[in-house]
Amino acid sequence: MTTATSATSGGPEGQPLRTRKGGSWLLDDTSPSDVFTPEKLSDEHRLMARTTAEFIEGEVMPHVDRLEAKDWQLARALVRRSGELGLLGIAVPEEYGGLDLDKASSLAVVEQIGRSASFCTTFGGQANLCILPLVLFGTPAQKSQYLPRLVAGEIVGAYALSESGSGSDALAAKTRATKQPDGSWVLNGEKMWISNGGFADLIIVFAKVDGEHFTAFIVERAFPGVSSGKEEHKMGLHGSSTTPIVLQDARVPAANVLGEVGKGHKVALNTLNYGRFSLGAMCAGGCRMAVGTAAKYAAQRRQFGQPIASFGAIKHKLGEMAARTYALESLVYRTAGLIDAALGAGPHDGATTAKAFEEYAVEASIAKVAGSEILDFVLDENVQIHGGNGFVKDYPAERYYRDARVNRIFEGTNEINRLLIPGMLIRRALKGELPLIAAAKRLQDEVLSPTVGGGGFAEAGVLDEEMRTVSAFKKVALMVIGTAMQTYGEKLTDEQEIVSFAADILIDIYASESAVLRARAASSSPQAELHVTAARVFVNDAAQRVEAAAKSALAAMAEGDTLRTLLAALRRILKTSPVNTVAMRRTLADAAVANGRYILGE
Repeated sequence: MTTATSATSGGPEGQPLRTRKGGSWLLDDTSPSDVFTPEKLSDEHRLMARTTAEFIEGEVMPHVDRLEAKDWQLARALVRRSGELGLLGIAVPEEYGGLDLDKASSLAVVEQIGRSASFCTTFGGQANLCILPLVLFGTPAQKSQYLPRLVAGEIVGAYALSESGSGSDALAAKTRATKQPDGSWVLNGEKMWISNGGFADLIIVFAKVDGEHFTAFIVERAFPGVSSGKEEHKMGLHGSSTTPIVLQDARVPAANVLGEVGKGHKVALNTLNYGRFSLGAMCAGGCRMAVGTAAKYAAQRRQFGQPIASFGAIKHKLGEMAARTYALESLVYRTAGLIDAALGAGPHDGATTAKAFEEYAVEASIAKVAGSEILDFVLDENVQIHGGNGFVKDYPAERYYRDARVNRIFEGTNEINRLLIPGMLIRRALKGELPLIAAAKRLQDEVLSPTVGGGGFAEAGVLDEEMRTVSAFKKVALMVIGTAMQTYGEKLTDEQEIVSFAADILIDIYASESAVLRARAASSSPQAELHVTAARVFVNDAAQRVEAAAKSALAAMAEGDTLRTLLAALRRILKTSPVNTVAMRRTLADAAVANGRYILGE
């Protein structure tokens, strides 16, 4: 397969994108030319996407029923086929059988695989949760021993972190590792909800050495004492294996510690950082598919003598589905560009890649939360458009709906990720890595001035009003976070509702700005008007959400004259005029119906 051009060449006249610190978008202006978008994919990226789409359409989707019937031999064959196509080795150095391509390449692949949720879970367990930690933290010997076979799909991988008593609190694991006189290890414990658990050959297992030092181990199923429990009876993802992994005096060689003893949290968290970004990309692919499915059904289904696609209520749904999908795509591609710009061109060692994932952990969490919740919204509307047919197995709408629900749970629940988003920004600010505190203090002085406004973005042109609105969103976030830090100090982490309101505002900022910047960058595209329309709809709706979240947060932190002062400042900052989103949603809906698919990002 041809090596894809780096996403870092998405700047003006093919120049590399500017490297930015994670979270800096909250404080700085960004140029449209400095953001990676789907429209900037190279021909090689698009070829990889087409190859993956053909694989999913031709070799996976026709056999969904067999996968749902737990045909794990078929699942293994499809993993091997993924290896033959080069899809498993995108992030793997060439010396171990991989392609060592950019994150835009990974994004192009996983978006397409996301159309089959069950197989995407199987694929993710292999590529993201088993191969990736070996690439990031494995020794040369470990990489040589395992990566070539994993990349080829000859063996199947899994990742065993969760336990029945430690889901979100993963570091509280009870699985123990005891060192033996010969340097080997004995592991005892039970891991829960392990994707590929029923047939994985190689498992990244986390255990506490002497009950204290959290450590990652490379465990082969063939090792004595390793077994799987029964398949879980799940709401969705029936075509993927989910079982406990049981470790009963499991013997693990001394050479199979992954990373360092006591540093398993680095392996776990960096793997999850990338997994969250990848999940957002998968959700974007699912959204694209669902918009097309709903548009086709609405065009064919007739009621009262006409296609239901002609009714305003259905157009509203299709238009909103398209607008939210557009924003999700925009933020995911932007994040891929940030990571690739930080990595730069050329080979990437594990430490450098892990550092980049850590730098953009906030953006990865945003992609995970926004992706899973936008996909849930889109699939719920898809069921509604299908009516009674959306509730029966004769149509795929009900399976899509069931399969998506777990996205808000795994890779860290959305509640945990909401706490992480502001929390990581605040920690960076306290370390002096992000000038958030100074910006919040400047805003505090500004809001006491009678001339405070919501603007601040000087660039003129298309979507100028929306960009000023995004600038106002940023001030609202600083106002809420600054007030929270002043009010609660070090105890802010205990105020989870406040932190979650701040997270919702930050998510809408990143999504809105990403959508507007993408639409501006697409000004010469034949679909430029549709880009602008999607961005305007999303920003208009985001303004209502940002205002509601800010009011709820401020009302929880202040009362009386203080609250009235804060609310008055909020009104002055967030001056937005509603736009005619009814007409705009109709435009987006008509385009989807006319083409039978989601057409932006083509």
